[in-house]
Amino acid sequence: MKPDISTTGVTPEGGLRGSDLARAALEAARASAKERGVRGVRKAAAGATGRRRRRRWSGPGPDDRDPQPLGRLAARIAADRGWAERLAGGQVFARWAKLVGEDVAEHAQPVAFSDGELTVQADSTAWATQLRLLQRDLLKRIAAGVGNGVVKQLKVQGPAAPSWRYGPRHVPGRGPRDTYG
Repeated sequence: MKPDISTTGVTPEGGLRGSDLARAALEAARASAKERGVRGVRKAAAGATGRRRRRRWSGPGPDDRDPQPLGRLAARIAADRGWAERLAGGQVFARWAKLVGEDVAEHAQPVAFSDGELTVQADSTAWATQLRLLQRDLLKRIAAGVGNGVVKQLKVQGPAAPSWRYGPRHVPGRGPRDTYG
């Protein structure tokens, strides 16, 4: 008569099957780990004191695990990745008319922002001169609107003049003199 495999867990050939095979593999792994001096997973997780770590609840006060507003998360990401200066420079470009006033914004536009230096281009040489005279006041207005230390220096450029160097041959010199504006 054949032995019942479901009750003994041993095949007629003498090998293990099912849960008995899993138990034997677990015992072999435990014995191997004991020889190497490795502690069990549960004992290592409990810590050196042997006590289990209690789960901390956030409670009534604010916590990092609580839902956060999107703006706060975006600000944290920008600060972690070092984007804060570039974003502040973008604020200067986006809010230019409010920061410096409508009359100045009509005649001057920000062109570039790099390392705390804001380059502004005026539409005429007269406005470029006026902006150079108002430079200290403009820097104070920008600092009040965007933040202190974002824009450290203001570089004012006049209008862009057209190039007079057409063709392969040209006469040396500066071309016609005019203020272009």
